[in-house]
Amino acid sequence: MTHTFLSAFVLLLLVTDPFGGIPLFVSLLKNVPAHRRRLVIIRETLVAFGILLAFMVFGRAFLQVMHLSETSLGIAGGVILFLIALRMVFPHAQGVFGDHDGSSEPFIVPLAVPLLAGPSALATVLLLVSHEPERIFEWIGALALTMLVCGLAMAFAERISKWLGEQLTQAFERLMGLILTAIAVEMLLSGIREYLHTLP
Repeated sequence: MTHTFLSAFVLLLLVTDPFGGIPLFVSLLKNVPAHRRRLVIIRETLVAFGILLAFMVFGRAFLQVMHLSETSLGIAGGVILFLIALRMVFPHAQGVFGDHDGSSEPFIVPLAVPLLAGPSALATVLLLVSHEPERIFEWIGALALTMLVCGLAMAFAERISKWLGEQLTQAFERLMGLILTAIAVEMLLSGIREYLHTLP
């Protein structure tokens, strides 16, 4: 499954789901003093970017050390994406990534990990680089642009939530979940096709 810069950006945007996560951002940041919110948002976005960038740069070496094939990674990534997409289409009371405690200032968990740099995002950046490593600078650019959008979504989460309303926000998240489900199925089918070609 080949990607362009735009399709990689859209895929990463769907995987990180910054707009679907707006209600969670509002909940997690509501107890953070106003003068610290910008710092927290920048810090969490940079941490998530650093983690995803590390997986992008060292992803192939990680696969070799763990004796994992690109085919198995593709199938695993498709399964993870599919499960997360299902939780987006059929919302759970604890949110897409499970329960969270909004009583204190978030530090790395759960904003940076797993809301932004979750298992599906890690699998996606690994897949991008493993399929076309020569285009790594394009993938880094797509990742940087995605993190910028995520940071802006967090910064304006409260305003966006009030402007869109709860029902429209949920409808948008379900639409993104539906698109992500189709991408997950395509990743699964691609992985299965590659595996079948390896059989004698």
